[in-house]
This record gives sequence, structure tokens and C-alpha cells, in this order.
Amino acid sequence: MGAFSCDLTGRTVLVTGASSGIGRRFAVILAAAGAKVVAAARRGELLDAVCAEIAAAGGEAQGVVLDVSQEASVIAAFDAAEARFGPVDTVVANAGISLPGSALGLGVDDFDATMAVNVRGPFLTAREGARRMVAHGIGAAGRGRIVLIGSITGHHAYPGIVAYGAAKAAVAQMGRLLAKDWANKGINVNTLAPGYMATDMTSALWDIAKGRRLRESFARRRIMPIDALDPMLLYLCSDASAPVTGGVFTIDDGQTL
Repeated sequence: MGAFSCDLTGRTVLVTGASSGIGRRFAVILAAAGAKVVAAARRGELLDAVCAEIAAAGGEAQGVVLDVSQEASVIAAFDAAEARFGPVDTVVANAGISLPGSALGLGVDDFDATMAVNVRGPFLTAREGARRMVAHGIGAAGRGRIVLIGSITGHHAYPGIVAYGAAKAAVAQMGRLLAKDWANKGINVNTLAPGYMATDMTSALWDIAKGRRLRESFARRRIMPIDALDPMLLYLCSDASAPVTGGVFTIDDGQTL
């Protein structure tokens, strides 16, 4: 094996949920590592800002409006990516929603919406990516990379997030199963399971008593910065990760200890 490198020059990466939070961070750092980035999300105006930031730093990016829960929208996003940059060889399925609340009061519509975005979404995104990697010979070259974004809530119980936690548990197992299915097709599938981070989704939590108690329960009594996933993400998207598939990588600063 050659020297370790996370240089992504020559790669085209589609990132879902790229308009804010860790998805936005992913798009920016992947572009900085040399990849051409397709930033996909539902909020087009925010994608424009992400792409402008990437361009200002010398990178290449395109924004694509995408609803990951809808198959036609996923297909259209890959079509747009190919039209601009050519075949996508790397997928980061990050899009997700969280609708907290007691399971006793959780509405069926909210439950279904969580599953549609957090489980059906990564499945549709990964499957469409894999289909095209096979069709374009990317898999045959052993260069297919798919990274699903799970969560520590998928394997560690926290109150008030039953639908979200169940969905993230499904994502982790989905990653293992897809890795098994596609192991002989040259496509690696891995899952990142981050702990609580300083993002838009959780920012309000740390200012209330519930959030403060949660933070104090962590071994290091702190929240991870938004760049905590950078090294592992870049590695899993790179040629250096060729022998790594079916993994679930917990990065939580010891929060689940």
C-alpha cells in the first residue's frame, strides 16, 4: 500500500443536507481537500452561500435542491451532478431531521417524516450512487465510496428522541448490509456515528437545563466542535480507505463512556 493521503483531487462528491450544520462543514472541507462538490439540500438559498464560500477559497461546487425522501428528486440530483462534473464516485448521506418529544405524544406523521428523511433518504441516496458507480466503472476500479451519517443515539439511549434514535440505529445496520451487498462491486460503505456537536440542530439545547444536565453527564463535560469529524470523513472518502468497508465509527469525545 502506498503512503497515506486524504487528497481528494479527482473525486466528485455528493453531500446531502449540505445547507447547514455538519453537512455544510463536510461540503467545505471536501472541497478544500480537492474534491468537486455537489452540495444538495432542500434550502436552495443556503446552498448558494455554501458554494460561494467554496468558490472564494478556490474550490469547485454546485448547489442542487434535493428532497432525499423522494426517489425522483434523488435521481434528478445525480443527473445534475453528472451534467456539471461527471460521474459521482463519493457519496456522503448526511441529510436528517430530529423531531424531539415524548414517545407518548409523538404523532404518526412526525414519526413517518423522521423515518422518510433519516432512513429512506440515505437508502435512496446510497442506492442511486452505487448504481451509477457500477454503470460508470467506478466500482470496477475499486474507487466507490459511500459514507452514511449515523449517531451515538443509534446505540446509546437518550430520552425524547425515540424516532431519531431508532432511525440512526437503522442507518448503522443499513451501512453494514449495503457494504456486504456491494463488497464485490468495488464500493465501500461506512457509517460515521458522531456524538453531540455544536451545530444548528442542537444549539438551543445547551442553553436549557436539560442540555446542561446532558453535557454534565459526558465524561469530558463538553460538546464536540463542528470540525471533530473532519479527519475520519476525509479518510473514508479517500483512496487510502480502500480496505475499509462495513465499519461504524463512533466519534463522540467519550460521551458514551
